Amino acid sequence: MAAQPASSDPDDLRRFGDVNAVAAGFLRDLAYAQSSESRMFGYKRAAAAVLAIDQPLTGLVQPGRRLTKIPGIGPASERVIFEVLESGTSPTVDRAVAASDRAADIARRRTLRQHFLSRAEVMRILNDPRFGGPSLRDYQGDLQMHSEWSDGAPSLNDIASGCLARGYTYAAVTDHSHGLKIAGGMSMAEAAAQHEAITRVNAEYNGRFRLIAGIEANIGADGRLDLSDDEAARFELVLAAPHSKLRRSDDQTDRMLAAVANPHVHVLAHPRGRISGSRAGVVADWDTVFAAAFRHGVAIEIDGDPSRQDLDFSLAARALTAGCLFALDSDAHAVPQLQFAETAIAHARLAGIPRERIVNCWPVDRLREWARRPL
Repeated sequence: MAAQPASSDPDDLRRFGDVNAVAAGFLRDLAYAQSSESRMFGYKRAAAAVLAIDQPLTGLVQPGRRLTKIPGIGPASERVIFEVLESGTSPTVDRAVAASDRAADIARRRTLRQHFLSRAEVMRILNDPRFGGPSLRDYQGDLQMHSEWSDGAPSLNDIASGCLARGYTYAAVTDHSHGLKIAGGMSMAEAAAQHEAITRVNAEYNGRFRLIAGIEANIGADGRLDLSDDEAARFELVLAAPHSKLRRSDDQTDRMLAAVANPHVHVLAHPRGRISGSRAGVVADWDTVFAAAFRHGVAIEIDGDPSRQDLDFSLAARALTAGCLFALDSDAHAVPQLQFAETAIAHARLAGIPRERIVNCWPVDRLREWARRPL
């Protein structure tokens, strides 16, 4: 079942469109039309607040044309929201954009918000029985998250307890590899120390929960990882992801093909490296990349970070057609962000991906056996 596009018809907007995403988009436009940094920040904050609430704005309308109190939403933002609810557009925002000197940049940013789901839409999809694919009950463990060993906040014990509280039976700790200095990438000595710490955590949980020693390796411009073959072989799970040259318009298919051909790579993580309203990410012949990933047994990630949502449901459907396996991950850098996995699950449901094709829905023994595939 495909996602319904946002419509300019008010009734269609209420019934089908991701009204929160539409309203947040207008608030982002209004932010970039501001000449004052403080006003820009205020409207960005309002947009983020709308995207994060877990119910549609249409259900928050109170008598007297008021919204239920939402932290971060002031009177000016509320006026824009009601314009969107009433007409599917915002004359206030249109006037501000036209009067600014940033209309072209705002138009460009609008094209970079396609197929991003609000939190409310994620919850609707997860709770709608008409969608097939994985449910929260099927999801066994998260395979991308970051700890205090690189650019994350939680300790390994924090991760284990947070995942166990969500009902997971395993999780992979995938801190950045040493080539990504800006993200606090681990040296191999640090990785060895982390593996010892993971072993201690697993002994403490005694089979009730398992941490998997993973890594998020960086894909260089030539498609090579920032890990040697010997270094990559020391991890139970290797994610490979692009973190550079994400704003270029030239084709980078060969870069991605080289990455998935690496026999140590298990998961192609956030393949495009896109960011909502900011960058489109890697340009590639994705059908060719997906076909190669299928041949090499590499899973394609749907990254649930709300600003990434990469792959989105439309591109994930093409990877499904190519025969690919999938990993649905939160990319969490703090324990509360583990809920971002739900965004990935929603995209998988929209794409109609069966749970058998999702490695996070496998029991831990099957997952580890798959990860130990012969080189």
